[in-house]
Amino acid sequence: MADFERDLLFLLNDVARLLRVHADKRARGHGMTRAQWGILIWLERQPGISQKELAELLEVEPITVARLVDRLEGRGMVERRPDPRDRRIWRLHLLLPAHMVLREINQQRSEMAAMATQGVDEDSETIMIEALVRMKATLTRDSHPNRRVPDPSQPDGHDTDPRRPEVREAV
Repeated sequence: MADFERDLLFLLNDVARLLRVHADKRARGHGMTRAQWGILIWLERQPGISQKELAELLEVEPITVARLVDRLEGRGMVERRPDPRDRRIWRLHLLLPAHMVLREINQQRSEMAAMATQGVDEDSETIMIEALVRMKATLTRDSHPNRRVPDPSQPDGHDTDPRRPEVREAV
């Protein structure tokens, strides 16, 4: 195997790309897009999130989220509700049809995880997950210096970076 085939950054990129390809195929099989699936997953995790907050989480422009939500709203999966304190803000909520789709999404995600980790023993998978969590925390801390990122090495998850004593909680 050539050196680049064992290069961490190339491998991370290739695995992520292959997972996106598989997720795209599975979502298309249900008449949806991977982006729509992602929105449903986030709304299940954070009901009532605003379109702007969702755009920040997805790292896309708010207009992109608005268009995706328009399609999901047209399918009866999502509804926009006005924020009780600020009429300019729309809060996003899942409707019953979305919960049925989320069951299918979770099944698809389980199948993809099983496929991706086939031949990887449980201990190696645990180590890999812990390493990826640490990498994500490090990269998030470096790219978003004002965000409080849990330190995966701390049992309580507290941020122990002495360079950042006064950071605020992430949105």
